[in-house]
Amino acid sequence: MEKVAIIELNEKELKLSIYKISNGKSLLALSKTQNFALGDELTRDELLNPNTKNEILELLKVYRKLIEGYGASKIISVTTNLIYKARNYRGFLDEVYNNTGINFLILSDEDYIKNLFNAVVNSIDSAKGIFIYVGTYVSYIVKYNRRAILGSSVIPFGIGNCLQNEEKDFDKMVAQIKKQIKVEGVLNDIDEESKVVGLGNAFLAMGKIAKKIQRYPLDVDNNFQLSKMVCEKTCDFIKGLDIEKIRKIKGVDYEDADRLLVGFAIIKALFETLSINEVTISSANLRAGLLQVNVLNQVQEKFNDLLTNSLESYYEFNKDEFSINPYVYNMATILFKQLKVMHKLPRYYVKPLRIASYMYDCGKCINAENYTKFGFDKIVFADIAGVTHRELLIAGFICVCQNLDDFSLNDWIKYKDILTDEDLEAVRKLGVIVKLAVALNASRKPIIQDIVCDILGDSIIMKTVVEGDASYEILEGMKVAQDYKKVYKKSLQII
Repeated sequence: MEKVAIIELNEKELKLSIYKISNGKSLLALSKTQNFALGDELTRDELLNPNTKNEILELLKVYRKLIEGYGASKIISVTTNLIYKARNYRGFLDEVYNNTGINFLILSDEDYIKNLFNAVVNSIDSAKGIFIYVGTYVSYIVKYNRRAILGSSVIPFGIGNCLQNEEKDFDKMVAQIKKQIKVEGVLNDIDEESKVVGLGNAFLAMGKIAKKIQRYPLDVDNNFQLSKMVCEKTCDFIKGLDIEKIRKIKGVDYEDADRLLVGFAIIKALFETLSINEVTISSANLRAGLLQVNVLNQVQEKFNDLLTNSLESYYEFNKDEFSINPYVYNMATILFKQLKVMHKLPRYYVKPLRIASYMYDCGKCINAENYTKFGFDKIVFADIAGVTHRELLIAGFICVCQNLDDFSLNDWIKYKDILTDEDLEAVRKLGVIVKLAVALNASRKPIIQDIVCDILGDSIIMKTVVEGDASYEILEGMKVAQDYKKVYKKSLQII
């Protein structure tokens, strides 16, 4: 297993991330951040002062020790091109290299866009769309199709330098920003098929506050749908608060609070200028793109399925010598097809079933014996890509419904604004399917290769196609018969 370290020196922080890499999959092992008001200093003085240089250098020495302690074999270190503003930037970077061996690459706007693009398309399932990044001193609008960049526009302002005057009136800020956007001639031909994706701290903060205003029950940033109406409600809410109250909002970065109003004004201006009806918020960031471009793309297929990649990444770092997750996944897929006449569920539920079956035992990290009870949170917060929030919740409840007694209607009601009555019936049916798929792999070997189902009146007969002795699998499978009858209203016989 390889370890890769990524160091980012940007306008406001010095960040270290260390990833484990195995078979083209990655897992974040360490994340450390220290704030530096580098952007303000460079914009004001056009110089890195001695104190800032020394503090950054000393921290980099600490980061270097952490990297060596984790055994990272590769270091990717980058900094923003804002550093060009410092007249002494070259001497500083040379000093860093001489003292730590860390060689910083200065990213151009094109480099930044490329890395963000790779992060976006691996966080949101969207073949065609536009992503908007609102940064501190620069913003990007990028149009893409089938994982290829078609065009991009660099807007030379962000939350840190958008308004040069001290204008505090929110509506006046929006009007002034809209004029600047039009001057820059950004892409404005968004068609109905294009998904608009928003990323950066401003979008993440708006998503967090919008969820609170809506009383949205799921605290997951990635793939949150921000409508124009909700954006306006959020802006109306935030513009009525002073800075201290904004800083107290849970989830808002203390350092960004004073610029949050500007960030929201930029987002609202973009909504209006580009005639956007909805933005899908992405948690994609530069480090994810750097990892994808410099490490993972070398061993992954260019066009991979996001959900499959997420599930395989989970499995790569959670499997042990007893794991049978792929077998359970395959059997659950077979059962879903064979029992279609019985469950009568549409294909929409295939993705949640895939997640729940591949992660059927994910709760074992809390309790190995009663793992079904603890699988919900693991699935919902495991950063699975390629699925909606509704699909994540359904998958979590399917996992719980492997033991029907663990299912709580009170827990379900928390998410009533996202889930439907059809979903309630589906999770019980699919939970039994996953439980049966586990039982039919009881020997932890793929002895049962296929299933053929015959429906006879009030009974269903499952005929197994086997390679070897499947008596134990059949014995364990029949233990699910009671749950099967409770949910499907038919007796189960496995032969």
